[in-house]
Amino acid sequence: MTPFNKPYFIGTEIELLKATFASGDVSGNGGMTKKCHAYFEKRWGFGKCLFTASCTHALEMCALLLNLAPGDEVIVPSYTFVSSALAFVREGAKPVFVDSREDHPGMDENAIEAAITAKTRAIIVVHYAGVACDMDKIMAIAERHGLIVIEDAAHAIDSFYKGRALGSIGHFGCFSFHETKNIHCGEGGMLIINDDTYADRAEILWEKGTNRSQFYRGEVDKYGWVDTGSSFLGSDISATFLYAQLLALDEIQNQRKALWSNYHTAFLQRELPPQIQLPGIPEYATCNAHNYYLRLESTEQRSELIQRLKETGYMAVFHYLALHQSEYYLRHYPYKQLKMAECYESTLLRFPLHHAVTSEDVENIVDVVAQTLESS
Repeated sequence: MTPFNKPYFIGTEIELLKATFASGDVSGNGGMTKKCHAYFEKRWGFGKCLFTASCTHALEMCALLLNLAPGDEVIVPSYTFVSSALAFVREGAKPVFVDSREDHPGMDENAIEAAITAKTRAIIVVHYAGVACDMDKIMAIAERHGLIVIEDAAHAIDSFYKGRALGSIGHFGCFSFHETKNIHCGEGGMLIINDDTYADRAEILWEKGTNRSQFYRGEVDKYGWVDTGSSFLGSDISATFLYAQLLALDEIQNQRKALWSNYHTAFLQRELPPQIQLPGIPEYATCNAHNYYLRLESTEQRSELIQRLKETGYMAVFHYLALHQSEYYLRHYPYKQLKMAECYESTLLRFPLHHAVTSEDVENIVDVVAQTLESS
């Protein structure tokens, strides 16, 4: 069985880890963490970077930095992972969900303004599959209403909007290095602070509410508890693994993009039913080949394809359950239909896209899909 996901190991991770262990510098904010920070800041022009134990932790730091309180609201796409909303709900905020676009699972930018109230504090933008939302439109809305924009760029490493790296445009950016992402360290994340007014406090929250980093830079003569926070920072062991992957980023991306293009070309060459939707990339966005998916006609059709592919030796999977229909949300708030989010929940199907997938695999998968759709 070819799995849906298979984490990529460069081969240099072990040697770098040996060097980190030999240095004795293995806890948070060590030398390898600083190398990862510098890489992100230099390559993509990000503001201050803080390596975290997960993308969820990075989002939770954003919620703390905004001083959210019960009654505040944040606008979130419904078709996303739970962390995009949960991080803010934990601080008492109400998630106000908006629908997806008809041509892409990303949030419908035209639905944002109608969701804003006097209680709205932030817009959480999720760049689904690494494909940018219309950030000019979103930033203009945020400026008109005095809102903070947080880019949930969990899928979006090395992806761009009009030449600007995703994660660099909003006030904050949040990345994931979970094993399912293009580059990974098992579990990990990165908080990007593009608004300098939050930088100093972010560092304090990151280090358990202490000014430890200032102490080690010689800016204070002792460090202590000065704010809220938690142990958000990732270990230098994780940072070492991530740094090895960063050094091979172009190799990894080129391989993934080639596979993505193979899928796309092969599907375009087949006479699929007109109701089947292939991934769309707006002219302002790039594709970082995070995943390849189709939007199908029905849940039943998707289930049949999953079974047929499994019988052939390939694992294909659906994706998110729309958050506005979740058990937790409906215990607290009334249901409101979000047509496209519900559509993607019911019909989106993702295919294997990783280093162990070959061009022959892609052809086999596309053959099975095309033949199944033709006979159904």
